[in-house]
Amino acid sequence: MKDSKKNNLTWVIARRELKSYFTSPIAYIVTALFLVTVGIFFYSTFFHNKRAELRIFFSILPYAFMMFIPALTMKLFADETKTGSIETLMTLPVTETQVVLGKFFASFITSVAMIFPTVFYVITLTFFGKPDFGPIAGGYIGAVLLCAVYTSIGIFASSITRNQIISFFTALAISGFFTLIDLFMIFIPGKIVRTLSFFSVVKHFNSVARGIIDSRDIIYFLSLIIIFILLTIKSQESRRKVA
Repeated sequence: MKDSKKNNLTWVIARRELKSYFTSPIAYIVTALFLVTVGIFFYSTFFHNKRAELRIFFSILPYAFMMFIPALTMKLFADETKTGSIETLMTLPVTETQVVLGKFFASFITSVAMIFPTVFYVITLTFFGKPDFGPIAGGYIGAVLLCAVYTSIGIFASSITRNQIISFFTALAISGFFTLIDLFMIFIPGKIVRTLSFFSVVKHFNSVARGIIDSRDIIYFLSLIIIFILLTIKSQESRRKVA
């Protein structure tokens, strides 16, 4: 019974945040910019290469999410901390875990909604060819996992500052480390390349996007999500103790 009540409070907070997203321009602006960006890449490569596949589209998703998801998450804690409304929220009978999970689920759902219109690309492919739906399904599964990872990073960044701009760039920096690490491998001694490559979001995403659902990739994504959610909870607990 108590667990059910806790879950209800989590979803109450999630619904509150979802309403905040879709009654303000931010979700629409970020989604529009995201769709324009990935749409340019998809249609330019699709009509140029004349191949019924989404390989190029999926290949740019980690880099697009790295930029756009921090824009969705930057206000979650930073804005409420700046205005003091987070203190009001914390006086209610809710725990830090419920608040963090509520905000995480709201932002995660919003980021997944951001990629939903790209299903139109799949419809386009079916008109011009016979796409392989295995990699397409794997790509979208990977995209959902990416949304969860970058969202967890974003809410952590937002929880450690009062400034939305600092929150954005902090999330961008952390996300950039996991996304761009492959680009710096040429400067790293060969002995540690294999170890560092494990931390690459792109490497694990590409594996899933090929339609290969490996437990190691799933564990990697879930581990990052859990780690950053726990860090966010600890951040809020520390803030409450100081207050």
